[in-house]
Amino acid sequence: MSAVPRTGVEPAAFRSLFRAHPAGVTVVLADPGTGPAGFTATSLTSVSLDPPLVSFAIASGSSAWPAIRDTESLTVNFLSAEQHALATRFATSGIDRFSGTAWSRLDTGEPVLADAPAHLRAVVTDRIEAGDHHIVLALVVGAAAGGDHEPLVYHAGGYCAAAPLD
Repeated sequence: MSAVPRTGVEPAAFRSLFRAHPAGVTVVLADPGTGPAGFTATSLTSVSLDPPLVSFAIASGSSAWPAIRDTESLTVNFLSAEQHALATRFATSGIDRFSGTAWSRLDTGEPVLADAPAHLRAVVTDRIEAGDHHIVLALVVGAAAGGDHEPLVYHAGGYCAAAPLD
């Protein structure tokens, strides 16, 4: 029987592997009472249908982490292919990500992107430290979709559109 490794692959090899794995692009927004914060996330996953749970990962050093750490609820905004500049904005450090961005608040207070073709509202149920990131688990308590849209995808280090093969 072989020994179980105690160390993982090198970060560069790990990153290279996932560059070849396309992922949908979302913007996660929250306001724990200190002002809105948000970040671009490509790690959104549906976890469970009953109850409806989602998860996403956020770097522990992210400027948005304190807001995500302290919030009770948040929104996940799904982006269309035309919104790649918005994804870049919320992925950029050291700027006011909300300046010049069309956004509003839900009746429950969470920030939401005005032009996102779909969003969900979720209540955070758990935060799990995982290496240099945290995994956030959240119960979906509301959802809104504005119809069909071509989703924004992150692949090979850049944004692109997903198109049907038919």
